Amino acid sequence: MENKMKVLVIDDEENFTEEMHEFLTKSGYESFTANTAAAGLTLLLEHEIDLLILDIRLPGSNGLDILKDVKAEYPKLEVIIVSGHGDMESVIKAMRAGALDFLRKPFRQVDIQLAIERTHKFLVMNQKLKQLEEKNSLISKSLEEKIERHFIGESPGIQEVLDLAITAANFPDTNVLITGESGTGKEIIARIIHFSSERKDNPFCTVSCSAIADSLLDSEFFGHKAGAFPGANTDKKGFFEFCHNGTLFLDEISDMPFNLQSKILRAIEEQKITRVGDTEQIAVNFRIIASTNANIDQLVKENKIRLDLIHRINTLRIHIPPLRERPTDIEPLVHYFAEAFTIKLNRPAPKIPKKILDLLKNYDFPGNVRELKNIVERAIILSKDDALDEHDFRLQPRVAAPVSRNGEQLYLQEGEIRLVRLALKNNQYNQKRAAESLGITRDSLIRRMKKYNIKIRKEE
Repeated sequence: MENKMKVLVIDDEENFTEEMHEFLTKSGYESFTANTAAAGLTLLLEHEIDLLILDIRLPGSNGLDILKDVKAEYPKLEVIIVSGHGDMESVIKAMRAGALDFLRKPFRQVDIQLAIERTHKFLVMNQKLKQLEEKNSLISKSLEEKIERHFIGESPGIQEVLDLAITAANFPDTNVLITGESGTGKEIIARIIHFSSERKDNPFCTVSCSAIADSLLDSEFFGHKAGAFPGANTDKKGFFEFCHNGTLFLDEISDMPFNLQSKILRAIEEQKITRVGDTEQIAVNFRIIASTNANIDQLVKENKIRLDLIHRINTLRIHIPPLRERPTDIEPLVHYFAEAFTIKLNRPAPKIPKKILDLLKNYDFPGNVRELKNIVERAIILSKDDALDEHDFRLQPRVAAPVSRNGEQLYLQEGEIRLVRLALKNNQYNQKRAAESLGITRDSLIRRMKKYNIKIRKEE
């Protein structure tokens, strides 16, 4: 069962703290309240608070000073500032000092509920990120002394990738472009670079460029000011502010809408952003690591991605070869996954005969390491003996060599086209339902349909 989120409210108005306590308790949060700064700081010492709701003006205390002290002592504690005064200068200073959100009194319960939910999602994202880093990252033994994880791979191709990742980590302001097919581990390499660099103690923020609705792109990247558009009830930080002094990982940058690319380019060049609905620039410091499974050079020729943007993010390019081109990595990966899943599934460790390893080495792995991981998990689940056999793996027949066009491998493109067509057909060509079945947004589906010239004919 998920632990309750602990919320502390520090405000000198007793009626306000009583109302907040009642509201928070009914909403399923664990609530603490204090009417003085001293009492609030004592509660912070006694409890592991997740969120602090702080009045910017307290009798005998400066809310900004309290905020700075709290963020210095509890850097992971998120803070929502509330104020009954129109002192926007103080609010701006508070946001720059690390406050996550701001609400002006009086506010509706729905406003504070939305603000808390946003904070909760942010905390959950960071918690999942930490769990992934600790449990699921596959990082090379050559990095063991720098980061306590393993990336499994002994082939020369992977060793070259790791050497480049270490080089990138030593230059924390250098932007990096990681290329490779889906499932090769591009995000893992991005994490290696970040957590081996001087930025490791600051946020690593992952953004899927294909998963954000077009209407929300500006707000998600740059944030917005309260009242900037309908539904913008509070100020909000965007991705660039969230990853201040850290790394912004742009996953599948080739799917980024063309009209957003120039704005992203300006933010990268100036290291300044302006929230939607605001005029004041905010200084930000970040490193960009981008990834793509597409042929970037071809997309530039087709005017689907800006050449000047590629120049900015392509200072150092790291290409991860597909698994079928490095069969020597298959055996250590199989043993690693088998050990991990026997522990996870509470199953005895099975023997893995050489014929199974040979079988896997002769498979094409269109889904790369991610597919191998799923195959091994399925085999562990299906296995009824103390040794795995070929029936546990149920591999598809080896496919023919891929068709090449100007040197570009078409495995993924053809597979993606088939998936999009199948999703549309299975959902009676309803784009919204088809997108949901694929786990992407409708805007992302439409972009793919345009990209591959997939049209819905009336007779369909």
